[in-house]
Amino acid sequence: MAFEDILYAVDAGVGVITLNRPRYRNAQSWRMLDEIDAAFDLARKDPDVRVVLVRGAGGVFSTGHDLGTPEGAEYRAAKIGPGGIQHYDAFKKYNLDLLLKWRNFEKPTVAMVEGYCIYAGWMLAAAMDVVFAAEDAQFLPGFVEYMSIPWDIGVRRAKELCFESRFITAQEAADAGFVNRVLPAASLESETFAWARRVAENDPGYLRFAKLQMNKAQDAQGFSRAVEDSLGDYVAMMWMPGNQMRMDGERRLLTVDLAVRGRKGERHGLTPGS
Repeated sequence: MAFEDILYAVDAGVGVITLNRPRYRNAQSWRMLDEIDAAFDLARKDPDVRVVLVRGAGGVFSTGHDLGTPEGAEYRAAKIGPGGIQHYDAFKKYNLDLLLKWRNFEKPTVAMVEGYCIYAGWMLAAAMDVVFAAEDAQFLPGFVEYMSIPWDIGVRRAKELCFESRFITAQEAADAGFVNRVLPAASLESETFAWARRVAENDPGYLRFAKLQMNKAQDAQGFSRAVEDSLGDYVAMMWMPGNQMRMDGERRLLTVDLAVRGRKGERHGLTPGS
């Protein structure tokens, strides 16, 4: 199957999905999300695939949603159609339904994070079972459409980080419980693939039902209902009169810009590199 925004390959029992828009630091267009979903479908049907690994090309996992590249906007407009309920259905598909589908994918999944993992990048990584990260990776959580963050790192830590809007290191993400392993950049790929291949040695029935039980445990606490309900709050925020979410003339959210300014030392109490 030919893809434009991703690469897909099978390597020793591991299905590898590579986000492949390095020009845009792997910003997630709706076409990319459709292609990721198609790759998961291929992996589901292939008995030789025991584990799926998701990564980004060019040393970056993903800097979030595509907020207006020409090709991304054209594809999105075609999917939205005339608007109204069709617009909502498309928005829900790309920001909730697909992520829940991948979270419930029948085989183990692992995100291999290099570089930036921002907003929708966090969403994608969060939908995977396990997250391995390079020690120099940078994570930015915030109020996103698939709001798994309180579940990923705990309510108080989620409030702290989302209120402030700041990048956290891979080690901070691991300490908070989001990242499983922090590895030197030079060995991230070899160590992640080695883990995936060890998992692939296991019985697929065992893996499927072990994952099912752990997802059921989370759902018994209300996970799936909570993230679906949160999408409604996000849509309400989007259409609230007078609310501005993006920088004027830029493909960047205001909250993301705050985090970038923090890195430059342009916010209260911070110095460059903070």
